[in-house]
Amino acid sequence: MDHSLDVVDPYLEQETHSLVDFLYAPPAPRTVPGIIKWWESRRLQYNFIVGGTGVVSLAAIRVLSSLPPDPLHIPYIWQPIVAYGVLANLCYLLGPMGEIAVEKLGRGKILPTGPGFFRMGLTFSVGLTLLPTLLFAVDWGLRILRSFF
Repeated sequence: MDHSLDVVDPYLEQETHSLVDFLYAPPAPRTVPGIIKWWESRRLQYNFIVGGTGVVSLAAIRVLSSLPPDPLHIPYIWQPIVAYGVLANLCYLLGPMGEIAVEKLGRGKILPTGPGFFRMGLTFSVGLTLLPTLLFAVDWGLRILRSFF
């Protein structure tokens, strides 16, 4: 059989990327220590992703608030930023607690929930961190509209 005319789809033969491996990781062993270890092995990356999003959000807020008309003068205050980071890490604990609760209540008959919980929590955290940027963009738009009326 002549395979010289076969078309090879390059997307089917690619190796996965580290982001895909990270977001769609195999679940933890179905024990309490295994679940906790699985979640804690992802905490540093979670902090980098949410923290990096916070830096981008702060920079965007600084730019949006300084744009005319009527630029806002917002001082940098570090205490709320630190409090947000602490609260984000406290909320991160809901992931392993939720997975352990599902495992115990389901008596091992429910499929692992950790990777799904992690993706949902990370998405929520990134969205919440970007929310002030959206609010400042809306404020800037309203300032522009007010300048015409």
